[in-house]
Amino acid sequence: MTRLLGFPIADHRRVFIIALPMIISNIAAPLLGLVDTAIIGHLPDAIYLSAVAVGATVIGFIYFLAVFMRMSMTALVAQNFGADDMAAQRHNSINGLFLAALLGVLLILLTPAVLELSWWLMVPAPALQNLASDYISIRLWGAPAALMNLVILGVLLGRQQSRQAMWLVIATNAVNVIVDVWLIVILDWRVQGAAVASAAAEWSSCLLGLFWLRKSLALGWHHLRLNLKQLLVLLRLNGDIFVRSLTLQLCMASMTAYATRYGAIYVAVNAVLMQFLLLISLGLDGIAYAVEALVGQAKGQGRSDRVRHWCRLTLLWSCLFAVAYSLIFIAFGEHIIRLLTDIDSVIDTAGHYLPWLMVLPLIGHWSYYFDGVFIGLAQSRGMRNTMLFAALLGFLPLWWWGQRFENHGLWLALTGFLMMRGVAQAIWLKRHPQTLL
Repeated sequence: MTRLLGFPIADHRRVFIIALPMIISNIAAPLLGLVDTAIIGHLPDAIYLSAVAVGATVIGFIYFLAVFMRMSMTALVAQNFGADDMAAQRHNSINGLFLAALLGVLLILLTPAVLELSWWLMVPAPALQNLASDYISIRLWGAPAALMNLVILGVLLGRQQSRQAMWLVIATNAVNVIVDVWLIVILDWRVQGAAVASAAAEWSSCLLGLFWLRKSLALGWHHLRLNLKQLLVLLRLNGDIFVRSLTLQLCMASMTAYATRYGAIYVAVNAVLMQFLLLISLGLDGIAYAVEALVGQAKGQGRSDRVRHWCRLTLLWSCLFAVAYSLIFIAFGEHIIRLLTDIDSVIDTAGHYLPWLMVLPLIGHWSYYFDGVFIGLAQSRGMRNTMLFAALLGFLPLWWWGQRFENHGLWLALTGFLMMRGVAQAIWLKRHPQTLL
């Protein structure tokens, strides 16, 4: 059998059959988002763009916290797929869709509370608050569909149907852009049009995803019932991953929140440099998706040898991507900063922090990789505990000690946090070898 870097070429191909479509979708979504922003940005007053930006931040935060629905579904379905248990795949999919729809309806009912909490935290000007409130209130009508889309993505990835998952992500953004043009440019609905377009995109993609699930899982009306035993397993997984996601989001948000203490220039600098993390995630997330699906399948088959095989192969690619990112940032980091901003003071100041970004891929890729392993093994408790460990014994102490270095202290805390996550996850797996069985 022909081999490459010590592994069969066919196995490399299997990794990228899953990873490449998700990398493409990760690239396509922001590009389509730029079109979305450009449409709003050409309205006559900047307040409309600001309102959409503020509203999208609130919605994005909520949906980021809900990513546990995608992860838990991938974990369960990948193992069911490996065990060739179609009944379990159906039960978990129905349970996940029910839970997503229920949480989505709850978000609609809690709209006043979401708005009140948002404005307590951000305190925008009254005119901006009114427009952003309209945007958020409309967007939340798409919450059931948006959360069900996360479940659908999880099922597709667990079944290694990453091409369909890619098209689902692209379809969501494409519909959003098309309806944006119609409602904002033609009908002049402005902020309300942007919100309606996003909600419409979420619902249309949800219907497409449900259609694909119905065909893939051969779902019939008689399958639409809950399995309480598996629902409890799903709830436990979701709870653990929610705590993990919330902890991660709070640590990341600190990069902006505490930068305000050092001056507006550092807020702008960190906003620019955090885009480097977005670039890193484009590739590393794709590898992580492959880890989840392949390790989960092998776990479901009861093949510990294949679990270890896929762990080794995907780790190789994670390391290669990390080295490539570091070399790119070393060679072109300053050029990337200039592409993101043309404000001289931000460019000059950001250059002082560029060395952190040059080493960050080499340190941070471990946490991306191990997240994929933990999800594939359905070890949500290990994900939660290692995340809390890294935040409490990594991020917080380094942030506290590094305050004397101001913004460098923040980047030290973030780098140490990512390193601690990878180390803690590796130690946890070493101490729990039975999870690979």
